[in-house]
Amino acid sequence: MNMEKDLNRTFVSTVNLPSDAKKYFMEDSEEYKEAMMKYSCAIKEVKTKLEVLNEELAVKRANSPIEFIKSRLKKPESIAAKLENLGLEVSVQSAMDNLNDIAGIRIVCSFLDDIYALAKMIAKQDDINVIAVKDYIKTPKPNGYRSYHMIVEIPVFFSDKKQFLRVEIQIRTIAMDFWATLEHQLKYKKDVVDADTIINELKECATLISYTDMKMQEIKDKIHSTEE
Repeated sequence: MNMEKDLNRTFVSTVNLPSDAKKYFMEDSEEYKEAMMKYSCAIKEVKTKLEVLNEELAVKRANSPIEFIKSRLKKPESIAAKLENLGLEVSVQSAMDNLNDIAGIRIVCSFLDDIYALAKMIAKQDDINVIAVKDYIKTPKPNGYRSYHMIVEIPVFFSDKKQFLRVEIQIRTIAMDFWATLEHQLKYKKDVVDADTIINELKECATLISYTDMKMQEIKDKIHSTEE
């Protein structure tokens, strides 16, 4: 994803904010833009680390564990809504102090073992501080959502200072990502006919996807065992 374009889209979206969110973020527009610039830089730092790991593993293992990487900056209306739901002050500083997912990176892998291997490699880097981990693969959400989440804090060097910024990393398989994309569309799509039935169907699909991921991992292990 082109981060410059992504950042510009985030700034433009403030024009259509609800009046209360516009009040908080347009009044502090320079502060808001500076904050988003910093989180954009934090995303670049993490993506560079991931690209280095991926290239190294592609040489050592003859295949790349990472299928693709996506990144995003949380939309200002989402930031405002989350702060309000948490009962916190809606301001740029409050968002930076209290929210862990303003900057987000999604890593999509082919196999389950790639997820945990990458998570360990990320955690081992001495300039990355792992703040929290949520394993929704071993313990899925009630709706069937599966993914491995890490909140990390990294140093970003600017012209006058070093600042530690938090980034949310989500690691999942291709099948998990496909499911999550569809579930996200359902969540934000208005006036869906028979939504309850679709929710149940998605839960069934989540179970099938989990079984498929495990079987694919077993097949991969057998292939590599045979090679050895």
